[in-house]
Formats: sequence, C-alpha cells, structure tokens
Amino acid sequence: MILRPPPSIRSLPVFLVPSAAPTQQCVRSLHKHMGPTRIPQPTPFVPNHQTFLTLIGRNLSQHAAKIPSWEALFSYSSEQFRNLGIEPARSRRYLLRWLEKFRNGEYGVGGDLKEVTDGVGELRVVEVPIPALSQTESDAVATATRSPGKRKIVANVPQGTAAPAVSYEEVQPVKHMKVHGAHTIRGPHVQLAKGKVARIAVQEGLWRHKRGHKVDGGERRKAEVRAKRRGEERKTTTK
Repeated sequence: MILRPPPSIRSLPVFLVPSAAPTQQCVRSLHKHMGPTRIPQPTPFVPNHQTFLTLIGRNLSQHAAKIPSWEALFSYSSEQFRNLGIEPARSRRYLLRWLEKFRNGEYGVGGDLKEVTDGVGELRVVEVPIPALSQTESDAVATATRSPGKRKIVANVPQGTAAPAVSYEEVQPVKHMKVHGAHTIRGPHVQLAKGKVARIAVQEGLWRHKRGHKVDGGERRKAEVRAKRRGEERKTTTK
C-alpha cells in the first residue's frame, strides 16, 4: 500500500515540508574537538603554566615539560591532554575544570595578589577609610583595635615594606584572609612571620581540591554492596 501525505502537506512548498530523516546531534563529538578560544593573561602569583600545574596539585606538575607554553595549556582539548599522557580521565576533567575557573577569574588562595616576588606575596593588616555613604554612627567612634572612620583589612604589600603600593582608598582586601584581633592575619595556608607580616607562597597543591572517597562502593554499587553486607550479617546471626 502506498502512503500518501495528507492534502494539507501536499499543498505546502517543498522547503516547508518537514523532513522525515532523523537529525544526528554530535554534541559530545563537537565538545571534544572544539578547543577553548579565550586565553587569560598570567597573574603575578601564577606567571606560567608550570606554576599553575603546581598550584592545582594532584601530581599534574609532572606533565609541565610536555606542555610548551601558557597558551598551549589553555588551548589544548581533552583529547590532546590524553595524548600527552595525562591519565586517568578524572585528572583531565580536574585540569579542564581548573582551566575554566581561571578563565572566569576564580582563583585559589593568593591568586589575587599583585605584589609577588619569587612566588611569595607579603600580607599586612592596614587601616583603610570607610566610604562616607557607608559609615554608621559606630564607625565614627574609635575602638581599641581601629581608628575612627576606618576599618582593618588584610592587604598585599611590596616585599619588605609596610604600606601598600596604591593609596589606601584603592586598596582591596586579599581574598580568603581575615583580621583577628588587632594585627593577626588568619587564612588558609598563610605563613606568619615576625614584624606583623604574613606570607603566601607557591607550593604543590596549594589550590588542590580534595578528591571525595567512595562510601560502600560508590553510588552505582552502593545498593549491591549493602545488600551483600546484610546477607552476610544474617548468615552470622543465624549460626
């Protein structure tokens, strides 16, 4: 039997008739072969690809010699990283995730430092003026730990100096750092030194995200593992 299209379809122009051929969406293949186009600029704390791989940890710094440049690091695809020997796949996913975070300006501790010498940034507690529109009545009163109309923040200063390189109105607080008491700096991986100074230094795994551990075989095998365990427990109780 020959199937004919209904009259409503026959009256339409050919280019408006919907095609019966299925459309193949090669999203995964396209994602594999399309490399990222935006290459961020290095920062004072992360000046090259060797430092970047050192900071994110998981032994990825051992592959630094295989990657020729900063531009190559941020333009390689997952398949290219696999050809370089970066295994297993979770290591490549971890690397690609950190590359995307860096493109978006999401740094780990110390990533926002501007004054860095030989991979070390110095921090000091400084008083900065509170904008007049943001001040409250209590801000205008001096306390035991701050001057009137000011607040204390942790600032990045040039090595060996006590004042920031910009005016106090332009100083930005260092992320992940807090002032405790009058002059104590607290934060992850901060190294306290003499003279009310703290330091953040580049080191292996400074930005490392801890890998989760599987509980009862992980999500895919959890039900099976727990069922076997209950079976073993029943056997031991019935004996």
